[in-house]
Amino acid sequence: MSALGFGGHHLGDAENVQMAMRLVQEAVDNGITFFDNCWEYHVGKSEDWMGRGLKGRRDKVFLMTKVCTHGREAMLGLQMLEQSLRRLQTDHLDLWQIHGVSFENDPELFIRPNGAAEALRKAKEQGKVRFLGFTGHKDPVIHLKMLETGFPFDAVQMPLNAFDAHFHSFSEQVLPEVNRRGMAALGMKPMSGHGDPIEQGELSAEEALRYAMSLPVTTTITGIDKPEILQQNLKIAQGFTPMTAAEMRGLRERTRQAAGDGRYELYKVSLKFDNPEARIAHNFPLDEQSTEVKEMLKATENTGHPFPDVKPPQP
Repeated sequence: MSALGFGGHHLGDAENVQMAMRLVQEAVDNGITFFDNCWEYHVGKSEDWMGRGLKGRRDKVFLMTKVCTHGREAMLGLQMLEQSLRRLQTDHLDLWQIHGVSFENDPELFIRPNGAAEALRKAKEQGKVRFLGFTGHKDPVIHLKMLETGFPFDAVQMPLNAFDAHFHSFSEQVLPEVNRRGMAALGMKPMSGHGDPIEQGELSAEEALRYAMSLPVTTTITGIDKPEILQQNLKIAQGFTPMTAAEMRGLRERTRQAAGDGRYELYKVSLKFDNPEARIAHNFPLDEQSTEVKEMLKATENTGHPFPDVKPPQP
C-alpha cells in the first residue's frame, strides 16, 4: 500500500469528469495505490468519477469507500454498498468503513442488533468486502468507544496533523491504541481539511504532509482536485524521508498557540465538516450553508428517507 492515499471527497471538486479521471489515472501511474471514497461524497459523484478513472486499473489499487448508516438498519447499509460498487465499477471493495462517527451514541447504534455492524459482517461473508473499519474526525473519545464495542475492525481512520497534537488529540489518545491492537491506522486531513494553516503561513504543505506521514500510520490520505496538487503531493511522497523526533517536536511547538482554540481543526468543533447523512439519521438540524448540504438539497434522492435507487451523476 502506498504511503500516500488519494482522498475521494476533493475529487468531486475537480473541474469536470475528464479532469477527475485524469487525476485518478495519473495518481495510479505514479504509484498511489490507496483510494478513499464515500457513498455520500458530492451526492455520489465522487464515487462515480473515481470508478471511471479506475477502469482498467482496478487491480492495481486498494479501494476503500464508506457507508453512512451507523444510525440506521443493516439492510440500508447493504443497499448503499451495492450502489457504491456500481458507481466504482467493481465487484468488491478492499476496505469498507463506517463513515464519520461523530455523536456519543454512535458506537451503541453501530453495534446494536440489526445495526451497521451486521451489515459489515454480512458484506464480508458475501465476499463483497475484504476488510472493515470506521472513520471520524470529531472526538477521539468516540473512536475509543467504537473500539470498545469489541467489533473486529481491521482499520481506523482519523485526522492526524501537527495541530491535532494539542487539541482533542487523536494522535495522543487513539493512534497508540489502534497500533497496540494491530489495526491499520489511516491518517487523514494532514493539511487540516482545506489547507487553511498553509494559506495562513503557519507551516508549508511539505511540512504538513511530512509530519503526518512520519506518524505510525499505514497511509496518509489527502485531497486532490487539481493537477498541481497531485504533482505537489507526489513530489513530497516520492522524495519522502521521515521527520526526526526532534523535527516533529519542533513543528508541534511552532503550531501550539495556533492549535489551542481549534481554528485549524473546525471538523472537531463546528458543523462545517459534519456528515449530513449522519445528522439526518440522528434527527439533528443541518447547516444549510454547507456545500454538501446544498448539494443534498438539490438532489433529494440521496437522503435515505425513503431509500430509492440513486442514479449516477452526469458529467
